[in-house]
Amino acid sequence: MPTKRAKPPTVRLRRLAAELRRLRGAAQLSRENVEEQTGINEGTLYRLETARARPQRRTLMTLLDLYGAEDSLRKDLLAISRSADDQGWLRPYHSALPEEYTAYISFEAEARSVRNYESLFIPGLLQTEDYARAVITGVLPGAAPDQVAQRVQARMERQQLLDREDPLELWAVIDEAAIRRRVGGPKIMHAQVAHLAEAAARPNITIQVIPFEAGAHPGMPGSFVHMDFKDPLDPELVYIDTMAGDLFLEADADLRRYRSMFDHLRATALSAAQTSDLLASTAATMKGG
Repeated sequence: MPTKRAKPPTVRLRRLAAELRRLRGAAQLSRENVEEQTGINEGTLYRLETARARPQRRTLMTLLDLYGAEDSLRKDLLAISRSADDQGWLRPYHSALPEEYTAYISFEAEARSVRNYESLFIPGLLQTEDYARAVITGVLPGAAPDQVAQRVQARMERQQLLDREDPLELWAVIDEAAIRRRVGGPKIMHAQVAHLAEAAARPNITIQVIPFEAGAHPGMPGSFVHMDFKDPLDPELVYIDTMAGDLFLEADADLRRYRSMFDHLRATALSAAQTSDLLASTAATMKGG
């Protein structure tokens, strides 16, 4: 009789597991400590923290009590647990999960590779600090200075993934509109485009620009990120930033559609070498302007 294949964890279950790992770390407790204080077996805790199992409500409540989770976070995690077996996830922007631990950032940190298409912005992993500050201020005009600073810091910290010992592989396809829009003014934009040109020379980064001359293309409806992971139990994810919130897709049909779309986009775009030439000439023009 063939062995029954394990069902891969959903994005909700993976998110819940990541939060449980973070909360235990913040409480400075080992799994052995947790077992001593709650009676929850170390093996059980390992399965919960690696998304191999969904916690029973009583178990989850016990862990949240031990970790001192705030009421708003507790409410969110209990809601995620109730629907952990459902595919796909729209995480509203008003969610109480801490900003520095949003779902996207935690998934990105665990990814092996990221394929990112952007129509209006420079990808976050490739933004300079000044560009990031100008973008965040422009997109969120009502944000307080400390909120802007926190978001900029989080964006800069994300970029460390590209420099780690086993660096994240990034393939970015960018519409030309994103490199032509002078976010923050000529000096900031010149530095940003020059930074892109430098990043494109790194072995773990591929950058392609879709020129205006390409006309209409499949990416015009909006940006998206396609992530895959080292662990075979962690299937691919597609992330879309919408006005309603963060949308995560994991159904096979959605993954195939976005995989195909990215293939079309990179075929439509300039080659990596042509893109480097375009970035260099654009940076020179901006420096002069």
